[in-house]
Amino acid sequence: MCGDYVRWQPSVSGSKLITTIEPRRNELLRSARYGSARIIATNIDQLGIVTACLPEPSWELMDQLLVAARSLPCEAIIIINKSDLGCDTGDLRTISEQYRQIGYVVLHTSTKTHNGIAALKTQLNGKTTILVGQSGVGKSSLIKILLPHRDIRIGELSKTGEKGKHTTSNTILYGLDDGGKLIDSPGVRDFRPTNLTLEELNQGYVEFSAYLGHCRFHNCTHTTEPKCAVNDAAQRGEITVRRLKNYRKLLSQIAPRRTK
Repeated sequence: MCGDYVRWQPSVSGSKLITTIEPRRNELLRSARYGSARIIATNIDQLGIVTACLPEPSWELMDQLLVAARSLPCEAIIIINKSDLGCDTGDLRTISEQYRQIGYVVLHTSTKTHNGIAALKTQLNGKTTILVGQSGVGKSSLIKILLPHRDIRIGELSKTGEKGKHTTSNTILYGLDDGGKLIDSPGVRDFRPTNLTLEELNQGYVEFSAYLGHCRFHNCTHTTEPKCAVNDAAQRGEITVRRLKNYRKLLSQIAPRRTK
């Protein structure tokens, strides 16, 4: 899998023969058909979650990916690309600021003006980072800016509905000049984390941490239970209602395991 460390030896034909796959530190999994899970990449230090004003951002997908990062575990940064279009204002700016306020690094980048590229390079320094997000948000364009000497294919938005086209069909790892590694992955529309406990799902929403353990019931799902500290915090404006709704939707979709 992309990101694996292996041992190899030369073969008689002159090619390289893999003899051992080293133990993996973590695996980025997403649900596939029929309830199975598919490995996207391994040995990841950081998720770079890329979005943009076009195509329209999926904040539900953003929250799914942040939960996945927490469960690996690995760091996560949020990259708001295409800032040169002048549409990283209004709801996009407001919601991205909400993520910054709960502790995530949020970068605004442009591959045309190179705005934010230096800050992005700093965040990638010495780490294995996978870029994930919707098709058409500019993941491959960002990699082309970071690796100008590589022949990297770039797609365009579809003319109908402004949806992204799949440019990257395989997960590909590139070496960065500073020793870090950057993984490009195909665009996704949803990314449901797999095999989580209820506690792990709760921990994936970092702003819940101050309220966990203060609900009336120890196994509270923060849906309809009375005296729920998370619900009360949302009503006071301390947790965004949008994030709480996304949590509840993901809760219903993945049916997390319960621990005793």
